[in-house]
Amino acid sequence: MEKSLARYIWKNTRLQQLWILLVVAASMVPYFLSFDLPKQIVNGPIQGDGFEGPGARQTFMHIAYDIPLIGHVEFFKGLELNRLQMLMALSLVFLALVVLNGLFKFYINTYKGRLGERMLRRIRFELIDRVLRFPPAHFKRVKSAEIATMIKDEVEPMGGFTGDAFVSPALLGGQAITALAFIIIQNFWLGMIAAAIVGVQAVVIPRMRKRLLELGRQRQLTARELSGRVGEIVDGIGTIHGNDTSNFERADIATRLGRIFSIRYDLYQWKFLVKFINNFLAQVTPFLFYAIGGYLALQGRLDIGQLVAVISAYKDLPGPLKELIDWDQMRQDVQVKYAQVYEQFNVEPLIDSRIQELATAPVAPLTSALVVTNLSVSDDSGARLVDHVSVEIKPNETVAIVGPNGSGAEAFAEALGRLVWPDSGRITIDGQDLLDLPESVTGRRISYASAESYFFHGTLRDNLVYGLKHAPMKEPEYDGKAAQEYKWHVAESQKAGNPTLDLNSDWVDYNAAGANGPEDLLKAIRPVLDAVMMSQDILDLALRSTVNTEVHTALGSHIVELRTSLRERLTAENLDAIVVPFDFDTYNTQATVGENLLFGTMKRPLMNNRRLAGHPYFQQLFRETGLSTDLYTMGLEIAENAVELFHDLPPDHPFFQQLTFMTADDIPTYQALLQKLQGKRFEDATPEDRASIIRLSFAYIEPRHRFGLLTQTLTDKIVSARKQFHENIPSDLAELIERYDINRFTASASLMDNVLFGRIAYQQADASDRIRIIMGELFDALDLYDDVLSIGLEFDVGTGGKRLTGVQRQKLNLARALLKRSDYFIFNRPIPALDQRIQDQITHNIIEGLHEEGKRPAIIWVLSNAKLAEIFDRILLFERGNLAEAGNYPELSEKNGMFKELLS
Repeated sequence: MEKSLARYIWKNTRLQQLWILLVVAASMVPYFLSFDLPKQIVNGPIQGDGFEGPGARQTFMHIAYDIPLIGHVEFFKGLELNRLQMLMALSLVFLALVVLNGLFKFYINTYKGRLGERMLRRIRFELIDRVLRFPPAHFKRVKSAEIATMIKDEVEPMGGFTGDAFVSPALLGGQAITALAFIIIQNFWLGMIAAAIVGVQAVVIPRMRKRLLELGRQRQLTARELSGRVGEIVDGIGTIHGNDTSNFERADIATRLGRIFSIRYDLYQWKFLVKFINNFLAQVTPFLFYAIGGYLALQGRLDIGQLVAVISAYKDLPGPLKELIDWDQMRQDVQVKYAQVYEQFNVEPLIDSRIQELATAPVAPLTSALVVTNLSVSDDSGARLVDHVSVEIKPNETVAIVGPNGSGAEAFAEALGRLVWPDSGRITIDGQDLLDLPESVTGRRISYASAESYFFHGTLRDNLVYGLKHAPMKEPEYDGKAAQEYKWHVAESQKAGNPTLDLNSDWVDYNAAGANGPEDLLKAIRPVLDAVMMSQDILDLALRSTVNTEVHTALGSHIVELRTSLRERLTAENLDAIVVPFDFDTYNTQATVGENLLFGTMKRPLMNNRRLAGHPYFQQLFRETGLSTDLYTMGLEIAENAVELFHDLPPDHPFFQQLTFMTADDIPTYQALLQKLQGKRFEDATPEDRASIIRLSFAYIEPRHRFGLLTQTLTDKIVSARKQFHENIPSDLAELIERYDINRFTASASLMDNVLFGRIAYQQADASDRIRIIMGELFDALDLYDDVLSIGLEFDVGTGGKRLTGVQRQKLNLARALLKRSDYFIFNRPIPALDQRIQDQITHNIIEGLHEEGKRPAIIWVLSNAKLAEIFDRILLFERGNLAEAGNYPELSEKNGMFKELLS
């Protein structure tokens, strides 16, 4: 990186800076003329200088020059105008100069802004590029929040300064010098007064502002540290809650905020002191002009036009001068910021940019052995993790690495995956150092997975195929306005030094996954998900998701067939009672009172329970059917039963899991509400209290809650109200509520609800699990499993994959590595969160899956269970950073050594 910001700016924008400086120089001509013109207007047509006689006229716009070797040349002989005409003509010229000066300013400021934004884009990209090239060990010493803050906020002023770096001193200095020169021309002593004040401002104010710069630097550092600390709190929130340290963190944050407040308060005090002195000096000068200039005018040594012109010129002098002083402060401020950015991002050694060059062509397989020679790896404290290990791993070999935690096995695998750099020794393939190989080779032909995983905000599918997004495989097609916008973006990217790669391209390397394109990618994904035993997880996510039938047309068209097949399957297995189907003429005992009344689903977020309850039609229906009183009475009984049964139980008692209508925190609220409503009729309760009570009855399910409140009379009344509701439903409400129809797909319901078209009986043990298994088999039988899997893969994993469980994250990380179909697979205890039996099963699945159809990539696996080493060709046993033993399973298991101890 360039150490000087000015040099960095000049290096990247010198042609644009030279052009804008030429424009600034040209703008000084009309700027000077605009100062002289008021004097001509006042002295000429207004005071009558040159128009003494009646009918006197003067020549306007006479343009003639004496050119050497040519002589006198007249370009325009001018116009003869009287006093009034001359006044109007000069005034129009003054107006034209105002417009011209404004246009110059508009062009200069717009050009500066665009130049600054390009430079901001350039420097942000270069900083992120450097982050991508940081050595792996450096990330252990920096906070991600601080890096992000620097790139997002701290370089922002540098973009604004870029346009001003050379233009502002030229423009503002030129304007100030022009105004000052004009004043001196009009009157020497007034000019000297102005020059003296300008000199004081130019010397005193910048010296006073040095304190401001130091305070600004301290503010910036403390704000960045605060950002990093907040990031630590967010990332470590579980640790904070688990150790009761939230108040310690509050104290830490309060202390930091107090320090920032103190710095900012000092900054404001000093800032406004400097502004006071600067404004005072600026206002003293007009006083001197009026006093001394007025005296000279009275003495006849200065005419009125000159005095007006001097005052007018000085009016334009403080502005550029103040802005020039502000520019100098900004220059020093951004130089301080840039110095900090330089210090933070000038990391050595960076990964060579050639290693990360884009490679669009297919990468040849690695057919040579992985040779480890005298490898040593240390941690940040200098402790030796791997000590002079030498080994050779053949391309088609399966190698189990065994050893207790801290034995060096994990660090050895990290070195093979390029996650750590060796202190000494080498890892080579075909004579090339692993660290010198392009990432286009190692990132495609070597797969690495460990228990530590990170997933980007997006869908499961995006994160699963992330390892296939090496280069744009197919450019998008643009036409019309989109094509013009794309060309403009490409041109701007080139001017800002950014790559012209299009994010809208198809980046997925389908061939690397064994697919021909997006249409058959799922056929490559499914075996991988089966191998890591994640297919059922994704099926469950799909069943809980809503389905866009415009995308998944097959599911929408087969929904009736699926419902019929499910009923037939349940009948064949004597499981009819496990699901109670929806019937418009019958009350569904396994559904809530609200679901029975609505007999459909609401299109959220356009419609929800609160909006429906407040709709005039719904309220009218309640009044006409009398359900409002019935459900209010029912809600009171629910509240009384719940409070009586659960008010003495602790909040974490498992009984509260059965209360879908009330939480442990709601018990005291309803206890107080019951006391308030005791002895009151429905009509006497407030609308808010009625809503709170009726809400309880809406969530009631008799077989689940078993309070015995649903009588046959009440269920018949609800079914009757349901029919009345749908019979006369207004159009605005009908558009937001989808009525259940056995012959139609319900778009706003989940896939599981669509297939069930009913509710699972709560009395049946393991009913949900049995239904899911049956549904999976039905999807397979109707060739719909890939469609359902695709829906599950659209699940948003959240920030860092936090919407997934720890087990799911480890499975997904393993699946992502498997999908690349590499030549070398390195698995560094990838699934420790799983049960040992499941780990063993997944290990078997992966080895069998990778070695089928004549393919045999190398597999290097750091095992948690030494007994699994039996299925590997060779075993490497690590102890205290050393390669203690090596050989096959029969050899090491019979030998009285450490491996035999691990087996026992």
